[in-house]
Amino acid sequence: MSLEVVRAWALTTVQDLGRPGYAHLGVPRSGALDAPALRRANALVGNPPSAAGLETTLLGCSFRLPAGGVIAVTGAPARITVAGAAAAFDVAVSVAAGALVEIGRATAGVRSYVAVAGGVAVPPVLGSRSTDTLSGLGPPRLRDGVVLPVGPSQPIEPHGIPEGSGAGAAGRVPAEVTLAVRLGPRDGWFTAAAVETLLTTAYTVSPNSNRVGARLAGAALTRADAGELPSEGVVLGAVQVPADGQPLVFLADHPTTGGYPVIAVVTDVTALAQARPGSTVRFHGPER
Repeated sequence: MSLEVVRAWALTTVQDLGRPGYAHLGVPRSGALDAPALRRANALVGNPPSAAGLETTLLGCSFRLPAGGVIAVTGAPARITVAGAAAAFDVAVSVAAGALVEIGRATAGVRSYVAVAGGVAVPPVLGSRSTDTLSGLGPPRLRDGVVLPVGPSQPIEPHGIPEGSGAGAAGRVPAEVTLAVRLGPRDGWFTAAAVETLLTTAYTVSPNSNRVGARLAGAALTRADAGELPSEGVVLGAVQVPADGQPLVFLADHPTTGGYPVIAVVTDVTALAQARPGSTVRFHGPER
């Protein structure tokens, strides 16, 4: 069983639920940015939640299954065709041997998730098949013509399919992203007005955002302490503030250390997986 990539477009990667537990070795979690969407896609085709699938970015991808199989597409909604005929989103779809599957441009959101029955079975690295775009761990980002192994499929259990709760798990993409935060660990490095600004002002997602982090544009956050901060550990969701005062929210492929102060930590970054450049982002809190 295999999957033959015809067009990978801008950024299509193999992702599962990531490789947690290695930050002390300098290895971030990585994994699907919209994990609930991947879990749902896997459930639709009978895979376990941890199975690897494809994460596309805006432009989709196209591929063939030489031996045929079953697929499902969740996350950012997109037009899907199999052998030129329209296919449904967010359901299991049978694919005949050699038929061309085309996942089109996302009509909302950013990232679509493609699960194939049996899962993408590239060799795991540190227990995960995820592509880490920062460190280079895992399989390289997909290129046209790449052939990926597919594992054996399992019977589909329709009652075991979770209701999507992610930003685009079942094609529901919010127009505005609201993120809960906990202040710290370095909120004391900023003025009280800067903390108030973070919690009351709308920001927009920058086009320079990627799997490493969502760069935001808006009111600058003013430092109360202009000193140099020694590099320290950072986590998923850390809101780091570089010298320009514009917040950056770390996502799945973030570095494990950083030298700019972290004003707050987002408790769940899933919604940012589907936030397009120009989308509005608001923070609320604080919770300590």
